[in-house]
Amino acid sequence: MINKIREAITLFNKRLDTGKKESRVLSLQNNPEEKVKKKAGWISPAYSQSRTIHLDPGFIAGNRCLAYLDNVPEAEAYRVLRTQVLQRTQGSGSNTIMVTSALPGEGKTLTAINLAFTFAREFQHTVLLVDGDLRQQSIHKYLGCAGEKGLIDYLEDGSPVSELITWPGIEKMTLISGGCSFQESAEILGSPRMKEFISDMKGRYSERYIIFDVPPILTGADVLTFAPLVDMVVVVVQAGKTPMDDVKKALRFLPKEKILGFVLNRC
Repeated sequence: MINKIREAITLFNKRLDTGKKESRVLSLQNNPEEKVKKKAGWISPAYSQSRTIHLDPGFIAGNRCLAYLDNVPEAEAYRVLRTQVLQRTQGSGSNTIMVTSALPGEGKTLTAINLAFTFAREFQHTVLLVDGDLRQQSIHKYLGCAGEKGLIDYLEDGSPVSELITWPGIEKMTLISGGCSFQESAEILGSPRMKEFISDMKGRYSERYIIFDVPPILTGADVLTFAPLVDMVVVVVQAGKTPMDDVKKALRFLPKEKILGFVLNRC
């Protein structure tokens, strides 16, 4: 298992080396595999307006962000999850997904990150990963990248989206994570400015999915105010830890028609 992860990290490192220049897509132009993917309908945008960062494969693998690596069993589980999401959303116009959990520590952030990694490998879609846990932004910490600005800078200070979006050197994926913590997060997540942001992101690119990592349901009112703004909700439940009563209580706070399903984590 360790050797497989090392081999996958090595391959991932080679891919990242191709993205050292701003706005250059992570691909090898002379690679036969890339040519086959292109003929099969591979969508590959160039990120010319977003900030470019470079991830450390060993660091993100150590933080269990494994879904973009090859030959790792965990990646296959997330591919199954991605396929289920696609099957239940395609053709409906539903491309904004909120990932949450009943309680803290159940793995919702890692699920959101790995799901985004997996969507980046899908042929006909791109993905934007947004850290919506304004009290405790953590996506950039898991990925080991700077987080000077985030969603709160758009909501509170009016920073343009172009200053917030980061391209992590992974083809077809962008992210927004960071900024100062904001304790009155429930109010601002339900603000007209937030609605404007989601509307803009939802309609800007038809092939893009937007994944929001948001706080646990039972820790505050954030999810209650945010859930009406997104299309679908994925609930992460940690196996052997989360009491069923808490899961049932959490579900009562969500619009039933938007619950896409559950992820049983650490099973």
